[in-house]
Order: sequence, then C-alpha cells, then structure tokens
Amino acid sequence: MKTRVCRLHAKGDIRIEEIDVAAPGEGEVLITMGAGGICGSDLHYYQDGGFGPIRVKEPIILGHEVAGTIRAVGSGVVGLAEGDRVAVNPSRPCNECSYCREGLRQHCLSMRFFGSALRFPHEQGGFRDYLVAQSFQCEKVGSQTSLAEAAVAEPLAVCLHARNRYGDVAGKRVLVTGAGPIGALMTAACAQAAASEIVVTDLQDAALATVSKMGATATVNVARDADKLAPYQADKGYFDVVFECSAAAPAIRTSIECVRPQGTIVQLGVAGDLPIPVNMLVGKEVNLVGSHRFDAEFAEAVRLIDSRAIDVTPIISASYPLEEAHAAFEIAGDRSRAVKVQLTFAES
Repeated sequence: MKTRVCRLHAKGDIRIEEIDVAAPGEGEVLITMGAGGICGSDLHYYQDGGFGPIRVKEPIILGHEVAGTIRAVGSGVVGLAEGDRVAVNPSRPCNECSYCREGLRQHCLSMRFFGSALRFPHEQGGFRDYLVAQSFQCEKVGSQTSLAEAAVAEPLAVCLHARNRYGDVAGKRVLVTGAGPIGALMTAACAQAAASEIVVTDLQDAALATVSKMGATATVNVARDADKLAPYQADKGYFDVVFECSAAAPAIRTSIECVRPQGTIVQLGVAGDLPIPVNMLVGKEVNLVGSHRFDAEFAEAVRLIDSRAIDVTPIISASYPLEEAHAAFEIAGDRSRAVKVQLTFAES
C-alpha cells in the first residue's frame, strides 16, 4: 500500500511524494487522514529551514495537527474500531524516564513528536493520506464534529495547558497578546472558563476580528492604537493574568506593563533570546511562567470541541488538498489573509 506525503526537503522546497505504508502492528491503528492544520513550527521549517537551534537536516514529513478515520486496527487494540473518527495526539512520551514517572510527560527525555526536527533522524509527521499510529494517540469524536474541527485539538490542548499553568481564570481580567491561532484559542479557553474580561492585542485587524468571535471582550490593534493600552498600564497595571502568545519583545514589555502587581504572565510564544525589562518584573513582583506543550489536556481539548463547549471553526480560514500544499503554506504565512490553514487528504 502506498501513501502520498507532504515532505520538506529544504527551505521552501515542499514535494508531494509516495512512500510505502505498513500494516498496523500490535497496539497500532491505520488511519485514513482527513485534515491537518499548518502550525507555526511547520511554517518556520518551510520559511526558514527551522527555528532557533532546531534545523531541518534531512527530508521531513511535516504536520502534527491531524485527524482522520480508522481504516484498520492491529492486534491488542481495545476501544477503537474500523470507522471510528479520531483526533490524533502527536506526542509519544516514553513513560519510563524520570519526568514521565513524575507525571511531567510533556518533558519526556525521549519524547517523539510528529513532524519534529528536534531529533536526528527526524520524527516524521502526519501530512499524508494514510498514517500508522499508536492506539493510545487516538481520541474519538462524534459524527457531529468535522475532522477539520478535530484537527484543532492539538493547538487547543496547548492553550488548555497554559490555562492550567495559571489556574482558575473564572472572574479574572485577562490579556492575550497575539491573535494568531494560539492567541485565538487561548481567548476561547479563557471565555469557556468564565474569565470576566478578555482583551486581545495584535498588529492585524483580520486576526482581531477572528478573536472577537472567540470570546474577546475588547481588542486593540497595537500597530495603530497603542495609546488604547494606557488605561491598562495606569496604577501599576490592570490584568490578573496575561497569556503572551506572540514572543515579540514589545508584547512582552506590554505584558509586564499591563499586568497588576503580583499578577502572572504565562509565556506561550517561543522565539530566540529576547530582552526583558527585569527591573519592572521585579518591582511589580510579577510571576513569569513558561508553558510547554500539553499532556492530559489533549483529551480534554477533544471533549471540549466534540461537546461544542468551544467552537474552533472561526479560526479555520481555508483548506487546500494535499497536492496544493505549496499554495497552502504561502497563504498560511500571510497573517493578513489567514489564521489557520488546513490540508485535506484521502478522507476529506
């Protein structure tokens, strides 16, 4: 059996190729893929050949935000059957290292993650017509949930983990900096958890229009209306918690200026080394908290999408068939035109 794959050979060099697909082994399932979202890391690989110290050193199949339909099950698989529609968790922790044993599986020392160039040989991803995965990676969705929606479970899980890193946001005043896919889903996660106020900043009106559909109570285009942040900066700050989703130095400064004393900034956005106004951070006793990937939150994300507790459809800007992957990546890289672009595969 053959499958088409979306393989990156070098910066800007995406090719649709064919490879063999093995039958599912013990504990594995064969999935007919339906939808896959282009993530920021996929874009970094495509546009720059990597990000930070992580570089593409060999051809890599991209994609880790994926969902599909089970076509066959291997021996020993329980709870899944042919025809089940599933969101696929891209994480495969070892469950044996010290961090896994502590319950910090997102920090697994031997983590395998779809479409990642962190390790060499690289971990191949899910942008393909057919994928063999471990059964434990699959979370079922009902017939009312499209595979496009199910494929958003992975980035939503990132946001749920960030929310958990802070705690209960009910009744809290929240600032979200950056209105890309993560910022939009972070907004939805805070709205679902009953935050009292959610202000979102970005440089693009199109992105801010999307977060207004995801639960934002106010938006600020900081490229044009930065002065509108002044009331939030007065009297040492206003917000209880900031979810920083942009990894832009000006946004980090804004976060520290706008958070109240002893408030918390949860850093989701990733970049290289950035300047931080340490004196302000210390003077206001701000808690700066990092947030990395997710663990149990993936299953929670699937439940929230499947139950309609969180509507992810506003962020899905466009879908392209696999053979048009190059065009899809070009559109995905234009924030004035798209929030989340997806590929479709054999099961669309």
